[in-house]
Amino acid sequence: QVQLVESGGGSVQTGGSLRLSCAASENTYNRFCWGWFRQAPGKEREGVARITRNGGTDYSASVKGRFTISKDNAKNTLILQMNRLTPEDTAMYYCAAASVICGLSSSRYDVWGQGTQVTVSS
Repeated sequence: QVQLVESGGGSVQTGGSLRLSCAASENTYNRFCWGWFRQAPGKEREGVARITRNGGTDYSASVKGRFTISKDNAKNTLILQMNRLTPEDTAMYYCAAASVICGLSSSRYDVWGQGTQVTVSS
């Protein structure tokens, strides 16, 4: 079973940037799809971005143009570059992997990391 470990979370002010990383215990090319999700207190888990094995990307409307998802197959690492952060981006961020065709719905993902906290202050 692949293991995922997120890092890079922290506290920033509005307008700042953070770069989240997700280290996978297997080659990222082995999975069809990789995604980043977030969950704020009292809210449902939300799909933020996903990238397919071949590099196709998709973003939620709330982050499109500000966040960039990428992966480094050689380093088995998934990246989420987050720019122009706002307090609404405050949440626990999770990376996930899927073995089937997937989008931004969490139901398609079968492996999850433990999460990294992102806090944006105004």
